Amino acid sequence: MSEPDRSGIIRFADAKARIPSPESDHAVSLLERGTLKVKLSIPVRPTVQTPHTQDELYIVVRGHGVLVHDGKRDPFEAGDLLFVAAGTEHQIEAFTDLAVWVVFYGVEGGEVAA
Repeated sequence: MSEPDRSGIIRFADAKARIPSPESDHAVSLLERGTLKVKLSIPVRPTVQTPHTQDELYIVVRGHGVLVHDGKRDPFEAGDLLFVAAGTEHQIEAFTDLAVWVVFYGVEGGEVAA
């Protein structure tokens, strides 16, 4: 979507086609509006994550795996929604045929619970 667009559809197939190659760059930025940033990621092993400065959602389009976070290991599958607060150490492991929408949002340091 271009900057002046106020609405639209980001199709999975079109976004996937924009990823240069899984070996060099497994994600593509698709939308930025205010603090909101949306990417499509089709990760390859090994995944190396660093804590992010914004809160983050992963919407699992296909595949399954394990989210390692805060000393926990939680399995997930297609259709699940994963949340990782800003600054949280996390990794995605043991995944198969994974594709996720990645959504960053909010202020640096993360949203604060009311």
